Amino acid sequence: MRDITKQYLTAVSEIIRRIAEEEQEAIDRAAEVLADFVMQDKLINIIGPGGHSNLAAEEVLWRAGGLACVNPILDPGTILMFGAKRSNYIERTPGYAAAVLDSYGVQQGDVLVIVNAYGINSMTIDCALECKRRGVTSIALTSTSFAEHVPPGAPARHPSGKNLHEIADMYIDVHLPLGDAVVAVEGIPQKMGPTSTFANAFAINLLMMTTAEKLLERGVRPPVWTSANLPEGDRLNKEYEEKYAYRVRHLL
Repeated sequence: MRDITKQYLTAVSEIIRRIAEEEQEAIDRAAEVLADFVMQDKLINIIGPGGHSNLAAEEVLWRAGGLACVNPILDPGTILMFGAKRSNYIERTPGYAAAVLDSYGVQQGDVLVIVNAYGINSMTIDCALECKRRGVTSIALTSTSFAEHVPPGAPARHPSGKNLHEIADMYIDVHLPLGDAVVAVEGIPQKMGPTSTFANAFAINLLMMTTAEKLLERGVRPPVWTSANLPEGDRLNKEYEEKYAYRVRHLL
C-alpha cells in the first residue's frame, strides 16, 4: 500500500470510528427528535450552508436506502457549480440565510438539520440563529475542535464569533481535523486528502438510519427509497413519490 493511501485510509477510518463510537448518544437523541417530527407528518429539512457542505444535503435526496421525508435546502447561491468563489463570498454574507429559509418556508414548529463541519461561517451561524428566532428545532452536524481552533476575527467567521455547536439545540460532532486535509505529500507544503465529505456523509446517513429505527420502535413504517436502478425500484418508490412530490422542493 502506498504511503499516501495508508495515511488517507487511516485518517478517514479514525474519523468514522470516532463518530460511530463517541457520538452514538448524540445521534440517538437527535434521531428521537426527528422521529417525533416524522410522526407529525413533518419533513426533515436539511441544509449544508455553503460549498462542499451542500453535498450532505444532496446525499439524502432521492437516495437509495434513504428516508423519503427529507427536504434538502439547496440554494443556488452557495452551490459550487455556480461559482466556487461566489459560493465562498455568499456563505460569508451575514443575513443571507434568512432569505434562504424564507424561500423554503422553514417556520415555527419545523426542524432543521444544519450540516457544516467547520461551523463558523455567516450562513451557518445565521441558520442556527434564525432557528432560535423562528422557533425551529435545530440539529447540527459539525466539528467542535475545528471551530474552537479558528481564531476570533478570522475572515471566514460570522461577525458574532460564535460557533455552530454553541447555538444549535443539539449537535453531533463529526471530529474533523483542523484544515480538513490530512495527507502529507512529499514536496507539497499543503496537506491533501480532505475528510469533511466522508465525515458528513457517514454522520447524516447514520442519523437517518437511526431515525428509521426509532420509528420502527414506535410501530411506524419509515418511508425508505429503493434504488431506482433495481427492477422493482420504480414500483416500490411510487407510493413515496406521490406523497412527497409536491412537498420536497427538489424531488421532481
